[in-house]
Amino acid sequence: MAEKVGATKRRYDAEAHAIQARDVRFDFGAVPMHYIPGEVFATHVINVMHLVLPEGERAMAQALAEALPLIDDERLREAVAGFVGQESMHASSHEGARRHLRDLGLDVDPLVDAFTWLVDRVFGDHGLTGRAKQEWLKERLALFAGMEHYTAVIGEWLLENDKLDELGMDPTMLDLIRWHGAEEVEHRSVVYDAYMHIDGSYARKARAALLASTTLLAVFLTSAVYLHRTDPSPDKGLFWPIQFLGATVRGVVPSATVFFTEIPRYLRPGFHPSQLGPMDRALRYLGHSPAARAAG
Repeated sequence: MAEKVGATKRRYDAEAHAIQARDVRFDFGAVPMHYIPGEVFATHVINVMHLVLPEGERAMAQALAEALPLIDDERLREAVAGFVGQESMHASSHEGARRHLRDLGLDVDPLVDAFTWLVDRVFGDHGLTGRAKQEWLKERLALFAGMEHYTAVIGEWLLENDKLDELGMDPTMLDLIRWHGAEEVEHRSVVYDAYMHIDGSYARKARAALLASTTLLAVFLTSAVYLHRTDPSPDKGLFWPIQFLGATVRGVVPSATVFFTEIPRYLRPGFHPSQLGPMDRALRYLGHSPAARAAG
């Protein structure tokens, strides 16, 4: 990574493999509304990952594109370009799932449109120039670096979790979220390293990490509750908090506590995203994903 040490920067030296967008093909034609059998609310928690979060990833890619002229390390520039390409592919792949669920009767458009509007209003460049523009870019990069920590942790969870296989989750949707999760693990260091290269303030990083954790938790819960309420199915199971608690206890979805328990690790002096779990499992999955094989 590149990190400020006094007035100097160390050369970018992240996990050494090229990050690049992969062509993938998903066929959602046979995917049911509740693609995790018997888990209505858990299905909608997973829906947040591929219906709502891609809009945040779009804003993240825009911020990194703005940061490129400020990055003078060629290896880091290549990683940032690869990250932006991957996020573009995420958006197009998840759009197919969005259209399919809409065809099944799940009214996802108001939620996605509202989140898109909010992201544009909050995370746009606001027409700033000069020093104000650079400071706002640093704030966004710090926030996105914190968010990427959680998406990488959730990506690890998706790759290691066997419960979804045991429940008989639809294989196309399982491949979609594991492919996405694996790429989140693969590019887990990029936004963090871009932030450290351009700014690196620990105070900004800490402040942004707290905001990222509470923001993501709020997005997951409010979005999943909305999707559950608008679900047209006549039988949606027990009251959603009961379903959610049961799903987390049984390992069907990650626990909401992850957004708080990860803060100490992220803020530990000397932390770097490469210190998360080994990357080899993510790279193996990306090499054997059914969607990647279908495109190949």
